[in-house]
Amino acid sequence: MPYIRTTTNVPVSDNAAEKIRAELGQAIRLIPGKSEQWLMLAVEGDKKMYFAGSDKPLAMAEVSLYGAADGECYNRLTGKITEILSKVLSVPADRIYVRYSETEYWGWNGENF
Repeated sequence: MPYIRTTTNVPVSDNAAEKIRAELGQAIRLIPGKSEQWLMLAVEGDKKMYFAGSDKPLAMAEVSLYGAADGECYNRLTGKITEILSKVLSVPADRIYVRYSETEYWGWNGENF
């Protein structure tokens, strides 16, 4: 039950959002037991955002997981998310943050897992 929310200050076309969806759908497999089947995504573009005092292109990816993974899995996923957002949105890697949160409770279909 992963959820990835990507927020950026650059415009995101429908084509770019679809590329992000497809590539993150593959990338989530870097976390054992996770797949696109349960992946929920949000892609928000054209937001007022600043990093290091500048509004140059930037992005924030927030990854929420039911359960946990080890640091090496997160490291590989961070690399892949950065690669995807850099390629699709033309955001430099050093202007992309990736944040992880883990939870032991995750609700779906009216109850918790």
